[in-house]
Amino acid sequence: MSLKNVNTVLVTVCALFVLYLGLSFILTPETSTPGVGLPNWPAGDGDGFLVMKGIREFAMGLVIGVLLVTGHRRALGWVLLMEAVAPFGDMINVLAHHGSIAAAFGIHGLTSAAIAITGLLILRETSKAHKASAPAPAAQPA
Repeated sequence: MSLKNVNTVLVTVCALFVLYLGLSFILTPETSTPGVGLPNWPAGDGDGFLVMKGIREFAMGLVIGVLLVTGHRRALGWVLLMEAVAPFGDMINVLAHHGSIAAAFGIHGLTSAAIAITGLLILRETSKAHKASAPAPAAQPA
């Protein structure tokens, strides 16, 4: 299996997972939230903030999916690297609010690393393809 095929599978799984997370926070925030590692359920009308998190996740999944489907693989690699910041920020948030260390590193930290690694693999793939398709430099006259 080629690097491009492996990367396509990784990105597809990533996009579907992020879309699933987004939808679960939008549709059922009360059942989705206990698994993120924060120690307390939001007081009052905290569901609105959880829906916002869901919309963020869903939008991130759509961006990944659109770039994958349209074949903009180099942009996809850069976007994946940028999107790895979101779960990293979630990890910092869980740690800052005295949440579960296991969830912070095991869920958010690993997710951030997986997205970043996938982005780097895409950039590696596109770098090789870019170098292979670059025209050879013209010979200099003597």
